[in-house]
Amino acid sequence: METAQALALAKEKELDLVEISPKANPPVCKIMDWGKFQYLQAKKEKEARKKQKKVDMKGVRFRLATSENDLRFKLNQTKRFLEKGHKVRVEILLRGREKAFAKDAQESLRNFIDKIDFPIKIEQAIQRQFNGFNVIIAPEQR
Repeated sequence: METAQALALAKEKELDLVEISPKANPPVCKIMDWGKFQYLQAKKEKEARKKQKKVDMKGVRFRLATSENDLRFKLNQTKRFLEKGHKVRVEILLRGREKAFAKDAQESLRNFIDKIDFPIKIEQAIQRQFNGFNVIIAPEQR
């Protein structure tokens, strides 16, 4: 159909002439209500965003001098976060002269992760930060 003829037909029906495939020979067009089409597309996108699962990042921090009882509490807290499906950033903070004991801090972080009695995967290995070390863990998918 000629472009002028298609435009006249669209105007007669009080709709829009929308080019669907411009690279085809001849170009493919469709007569539709453009405003309604955009509205329906936005509605579909909004519905898709609703159904997405958002994973939160939770954090647990402790220091080298943290007592065994407090570490047990942090361990239970980490387990609760993992059971709910959250990722957890475990951080060990070093202050002042503690920074000289980097190997002890890494070992303490490894021991903490080994004590977690929940199936986990390490998403980001132990990394050095300016004030200590951190690791990101997530629940293992079954």
